[in-house]
Amino acid sequence: MLKSVAVVLIDGFAPFEFGVLCEVFGIDRTDEGVPPIEFRVCGEVAGQALPSSIGVRMIPERDLSALDGADLVALPACTIRDDYPPAVLDAIRAAHARGATVLSVCSGAFLLGATGLLDGRACTTHWRHARDLADRFPAAKIDPDVLFVDDGDIITSAGTAAGIDACLHLVRRELGSAAATAIARRMVVPPQRDGGQRQFVELPVPLCEGDSLSPVLTWMLENLAQDQSVADLAVRARMSERTFARRFVAETGTTPLKWLSLQRVLHARTLLEETTASVDDVAQRCGFGTAALLRHHFQKIVGVSPKDYRRTFAHSAP
Repeated sequence: MLKSVAVVLIDGFAPFEFGVLCEVFGIDRTDEGVPPIEFRVCGEVAGQALPSSIGVRMIPERDLSALDGADLVALPACTIRDDYPPAVLDAIRAAHARGATVLSVCSGAFLLGATGLLDGRACTTHWRHARDLADRFPAAKIDPDVLFVDDGDIITSAGTAAGIDACLHLVRRELGSAAATAIARRMVVPPQRDGGQRQFVELPVPLCEGDSLSPVLTWMLENLAQDQSVADLAVRARMSERTFARRFVAETGTTPLKWLSLQRVLHARTLLEETTASVDDVAQRCGFGTAALLRHHFQKIVGVSPKDYRRTFAHSAP
């Protein structure tokens, strides 16, 4: 049961990510059916102003003793550094040892990693920091693609919006769907985005480094709904199949079928966002033929089903 939350601030904390934790856990919403949550903002020294990452100072009212008895210890994003305050690290370790769940938002994973609590644990952070996190904490099992990872008593999330998703997921896990939905409604955010969903790093059209295949690539993009076998594409390029396949990999960095599947998924993503076409119709217009085949490739590349993607990102409700 989630009854108390202690947020730990250090110098260089990110105000927006701190605000995410305040918005989800720190506002009294008992009049909307959300169980009461005791919210504590903690620093190494109570009453000592801490500079943020953007020049704003915050004065925590509580010191690290406020972590005692907290059900959740939450770590907002903060400036990545080589060393973190030893007293803060000790307090987080002690709280976890007493049974607290620890949640980090974005670069807060580096503070969590410095405690040693990520060793051997599944986790994530913002995709831009994933390689650095892996280099610093090689024993951690980092998934750079997902929005958040729930590893039981350790929850880590990617960037700002993913931090909202992770917090709402924890509320749903501990307090139920009604509480999570009530909070999400007040925040005007989707109440359910699965943690396994990709972080939606923009996927650009793979560039062709040479001129020889440019006409063929253009034709492929303009005719995604048509069957495009390697044999037919090779004829269009006036090459043997073997030469075409080798040249395609050399100039695009991937195989013709993988390139085509990615472009079809990107087109499907746009149709799901901007049209009310059925999933079957989207599959036909993208060249997958069947909704089942679209779901297979879409889930593999994007990380969620077409239906779940549309529910979150459609510009108008289908």
